[in-house]
Amino acid sequence: MYQALYRKWRPKTFADVVGQEHITETLQRQVAEGRLSHAYLFTGTRGTGKTTCAKILARAVNCEHPENGNPCNRCPSCLGIESGRLLDVVELDAASNNGVDSVRALRDEAIYSPAQVKKRVYIVDEVHMLSKQAWNVLLKTVEEPPTHVKFIFATTEPDKVIGTIRSRTHHYPFRLVPQEVMGPYLEEICAKESIKPEPGVLKLAMRAGGGSVRDSLSVLDQLMVGAVDG
Repeated sequence: MYQALYRKWRPKTFADVVGQEHITETLQRQVAEGRLSHAYLFTGTRGTGKTTCAKILARAVNCEHPENGNPCNRCPSCLGIESGRLLDVVELDAASNNGVDSVRALRDEAIYSPAQVKKRVYIVDEVHMLSKQAWNVLLKTVEEPPTHVKFIFATTEPDKVIGTIRSRTHHYPFRLVPQEVMGPYLEEICAKESIKPEPGVLKLAMRAGGGSVRDSLSVLDQLMVGAVDG
């Protein structure tokens, strides 16, 4: 079965993430030195690596054989988190689970030590979508979290995240990837896929992607499929 390029080549380590070295190098160093925050806020345009970095960080802090701050991606913890089998690492989409009941369940669960890994990690995507009541429930846990808990919040609209939460997180703004970085990356993906794009295809993919790695790869996918079909 064909797998979309952005899924097939989703970064597995911090070094694999494109155009966000100001963030990935810091996170990798924090993991290697054991100087992690209890809560992070990843902000930026869609497709720039927020959720990807959150997943890498979740694996890195729980990896049984970390490699200079990166997850090994081979140990049972890494493989279990990657597959979604481990219940100690939870991904919550606030766009569809923004009510107080979802957050209350998260809060009640957070007090328990993780069963299978070192740290219980909560990744909350589009966190700005949480209701006011949900924020109020979450705030106490973020202010005084158990030592075994890490929060990673991701959002495209940081201004809608309440100030009390922003002030209690380490904020990392993800940037749009410039063409001088995106171009060589797309060329590398094409080489790995044994794809020989027609002249101008990569520029078109970059222009349509608008600095988003995921969108650029999706457009490249569509252009290549169209070329094959044609």
